[in-house]
Amino acid sequence: MSSESVKTFASLETPGYVGFANLPNQVHRKSVKKGFEFTLMVVGESGLGKSTLVNSLFLTDLYPERVIPTATAITELSKKTNQIVKLDASTVEIEERGVKLRLTVVDTPGYGDAIDNSDSFRAIIQYIDDQFERFLRDESGLNRRNIVDNRVHCCFYFISPFGHGLKPLDIEFMKQLHNKVNIVPVIAKADVLTKKEMLRLKKRVLDEIEENGIKIYPLPDCDSDEDEDYKEQVKQLKEAVPFAVCGSTTLLEVKGRKVRGRLYPWGVVEVENPDHCDFIKLRTMLITHMQDLQEVTQEVHYENYRSERLAKGAPVPPRRQTIVENDKNNVSEKDRILQEKEAELRRMQEMLAVMQAQMQQQQP
Repeated sequence: MSSESVKTFASLETPGYVGFANLPNQVHRKSVKKGFEFTLMVVGESGLGKSTLVNSLFLTDLYPERVIPTATAITELSKKTNQIVKLDASTVEIEERGVKLRLTVVDTPGYGDAIDNSDSFRAIIQYIDDQFERFLRDESGLNRRNIVDNRVHCCFYFISPFGHGLKPLDIEFMKQLHNKVNIVPVIAKADVLTKKEMLRLKKRVLDEIEENGIKIYPLPDCDSDEDEDYKEQVKQLKEAVPFAVCGSTTLLEVKGRKVRGRLYPWGVVEVENPDHCDFIKLRTMLITHMQDLQEVTQEVHYENYRSERLAKGAPVPPRRQTIVENDKNNVSEKDRILQEKEAELRRMQEMLAVMQAQMQQQQP
């Protein structure tokens, strides 16, 4: 190295500074380059404005070609298949200031529309489990670098504003799924109720959630060293649960400014006005806690599924993939290692089954 290069490096050095303070910038650059993935599920009866709210949240049209079925078509489908709940996954790439988000929204048309809704959540549970199973297989495969995460990270559950709290179907659905997905309760069409009626309904919903032992997504507490503005924001978000929202993609002119809202004979409901509904708070919660929603999905819900899956004793089937001719030797070696690991896993599962059987025999 030349003397000039040494002088240049020396001039950049700062006493007591190593340089690892730059690590967050490296993580930021890598994350921005890779992009982000997020899957949101919306569940609720037809006509509560689920699709409109999602389009309003992300300023996009996720369902440009959707055809809304008539009541007659729904009835005919129910008679033929005994199952009218379908899952419609729509994916869109959103870019904002150089940051890319691959957003997948899973809609559940037909949920709660049948006369007998006792099995209406079976298809939803199956879908969530299928995504966990797919991720588990990909993790057990040979190529784990490019795994696409399609697990459901958050579920907006829409509650009708026209009742007096939760319906039996609402309670049963949340009890079935609160251990599988982060549930965020949302009161739809907030503009049909007065402020007093909305506060009364929110309290009733929260009381019924607590009475039935339902676990909804808990917003993480703030650390003591967080700034006061962030603490106040989190406090307001916690107080707003369940979020009372209304959505609209229509631009209206109010007092010389363009707003998104709904026009009524008595005035305009502004979607992004905190005095009118909790739309801004819901969007703030989703965006500022998106990473936490993913972490809870990974560390709690997915780990629960993975533990139950392995405890049953069934081996995880390996992920199939095409072998490139030039890499046959390398892949065959990885195959051998993978087979050894799977054999070891099967032995451990057999030992666990024997121990469980012995413990059951010893119990009086």
